[in-house]
Amino acid sequence: MAKKTVAALDVSGKRVLVRVDFNVPLDDHQRITDDRRIVAALETIRSIIDRGGRAILMSHLGRPKGGPEAKFSLKPAADHLSKLLGKPVAFASDCIGPIAEQMAAAMKPGDVLVLENTRFHKGEEKNDAAFAAQLAALGDVYVNDAFGTAHRQHASTYGVPEKLGPGKRVIGLLIQKELRFLGESLEHPHRPLIAILGGAKVSDKIAVIENLLSKADFVLIGGAMAYTFFLAQGKKVGNSLCERDKVPLAAALLAKAGPKLVLPTDTVIASEMTDTAVTRIVDGEIPDGMEGYDIGPKTAAHYAALIASAKTVIWNGPMGVFEKKPFQHGTRTVAQSLADITPKGAVTIIGGGDSAAAIEEFGLADKVSHVSTGGGASLEFLEGKGFACIDLLDNA
Repeated sequence: MAKKTVAALDVSGKRVLVRVDFNVPLDDHQRITDDRRIVAALETIRSIIDRGGRAILMSHLGRPKGGPEAKFSLKPAADHLSKLLGKPVAFASDCIGPIAEQMAAAMKPGDVLVLENTRFHKGEEKNDAAFAAQLAALGDVYVNDAFGTAHRQHASTYGVPEKLGPGKRVIGLLIQKELRFLGESLEHPHRPLIAILGGAKVSDKIAVIENLLSKADFVLIGGAMAYTFFLAQGKKVGNSLCERDKVPLAAALLAKAGPKLVLPTDTVIASEMTDTAVTRIVDGEIPDGMEGYDIGPKTAAHYAALIASAKTVIWNGPMGVFEKKPFQHGTRTVAQSLADITPKGAVTIIGGGDSAAAIEEFGLADKVSHVSTGGGASLEFLEGKGFACIDLLDNA
C-alpha cells in the first residue's frame, strides 16, 4: 500500500522528528570513512527545513553496551551534516531529558538538531513505552527515513510513531525510493528479471533464494555459498568455506529450482586469502588443501551474458573475496555488467551491504539505478517480509 511521504506533510513551524540512519563507519580518530547514509538523508532533511520545519534527527550508531560510549557518539555525524548542508547543525548530548527538551524547544523554522545516539538508552532496542514517550514529546510529527533499521521494532522506529498517532507519521524520501525500487522490481518487474546472490552462507539467504525463485527468471549464485551447493552435487570443495549441515537443504533447493538456479562452473582457487596469493582456475571440483575465493572467468563471462539480456537485476552479495586483488574479477565483472545495461533502460538494484561496498569501491555506484542503504533490511525485503515499522505509518 502506498505511504504518505514527507513531501505531502505540512511541516511549516512544526518540530519534525526524523528517524535517519547515521550508522556510519568511523576510524580510530572519530572520522567518518563512508558518508553515504548521511548524504542519502539530505533530500528529506532539506524538504523539511526549506519549508519552514524544524528537523530533529534521531539515529543509532554501532552497538553500545547499555550506556553512553564516546566512540559511538553522533557528534561527528552532526558536524559532517553541517558541512553538507552548509549551515549550523545543533547537537544535543542526550536524546531525551532536559538538554534535548530545551534545545528542541529553542529551535526556529529551518533549524536542524541531531540527538545523541538512541542506543545509549536500553529502552531503544526494547521499544520501551516510557522511553518512546520521551522521544515523541520532542516532536509534533514523525518521519521515518531509516531504511537500514526499518525491519527492527525499536522505540525510535515503532514506539514513537505509535505514540504520535495517525495523521502525524510518514515515510521520508529515501524510504520512498527504497520501496519503489525494491518493491516494484519484485512485484512488477520488467523481464527478464535476474537475481544475483553471493556471500558466505546459504543459511543467511535460504528464504531469499526461495522467494526469488518464485519471481526471477534466473538466480545466479556466487561467493562461498556456492560451495555448499557444490557439496550437494557431490563435488569436492577442498578447504573452501561451506555449511556441511546445510547440504540437504541445498540439494532440495537445487531440485526445486531446476535450471533457474545457476551455479559457477569454474572457480578461482588458492591456498591463502592474501593480496599476493598464487591462484589457479579449476573447473568443477576443488582439490584438497585449496580454497575457492571467487567465481572463475568462464562463470563471470556467462553471468555477464545473462545480465546483458536482463531488464531488471537485483544483486545482493559479492561473487568472491573482492577486498583482495586476486579475487576481485567476478565481483567486478558483475558490477560492470550492471553499469553497462543501466543506460540501456534496465533497472539495476544493489541490495546494500557488501555489494554496495563493492560497487562503491569500483567507482560504479552512480552507474546503476539504485544502491540500497539497508543490508539486513534489503535481505528481509527480498525474503518477502513486511515491515511493521513502515506498515504503521500513514497511507497516501
